[in-house]
Amino acid sequence: MLKLSNIHTYYGNIQALKGIDIEVMEGEVISLIGANGAGKSTTLMTTSGIVPAKEGTVELNGKDITHTPPDEIVKMGVCQVPEGRRIFPYLTVAENLDMGAFLRQDKDEIKKDMDYVYSLFPILADRKNQPGGTLSGGEQQMLAISRALMSRPKVLLLDEPSLGLAPIIVKQIFSIIAKINQEQKTTIFIVEQNANLALKAAHRGYVMENGAITLTDTGENLLANEDVKKAYLGM
Repeated sequence: MLKLSNIHTYYGNIQALKGIDIEVMEGEVISLIGANGAGKSTTLMTTSGIVPAKEGTVELNGKDITHTPPDEIVKMGVCQVPEGRRIFPYLTVAENLDMGAFLRQDKDEIKKDMDYVYSLFPILADRKNQPGGTLSGGEQQMLAISRALMSRPKVLLLDEPSLGLAPIIVKQIFSIIAKINQEQKTTIFIVEQNANLALKAAHRGYVMENGAITLTDTGENLLANEDVKKAYLGM
């Protein structure tokens, strides 16, 4: 469904991605793990067109989207939840969700999707008239995921969904991610420093070091891999 081939991405003269290859099949949960600064977030930014690749191709269902503008990529069904949430702090919860559906015109279906995200995160329904910036970090993460779901993505890109959150909230977030994958059949690509959680949630995983993919396998096999245990699981 999503294919990155020989991707090289730069920030000025600094090369962030060094010829990476990643495939995401329809209906999968894929996790990309690695140390801070390895190039994980850049991989998602390149996929969603925010930081275009200098070399290589990004394909969605066989169509080359490498140099497609980000808003067009969202229209095609790829939506990113950015690191650090980045909700609209002065807009209410409901208004944030409306912004997620900005490119849609099907008002009845938008209402259904809003009801669905409220069922996933009932606390958001309780706070729908509250400014986003007054929510806790965990609630803002729930809102950021919900806002992305309002675009009806075929592929959901999640950048560090556990960042800065209490363990009990992180567990809840990952439980909902699995539910979205199973109920909505949404394909999910997660970038995450919490390797244990990410790999447990994933059908397959990739390990990134210094802008290059060094290992790929099923999530289960990567959890059992001795090198992964030592480097990322503290074992």
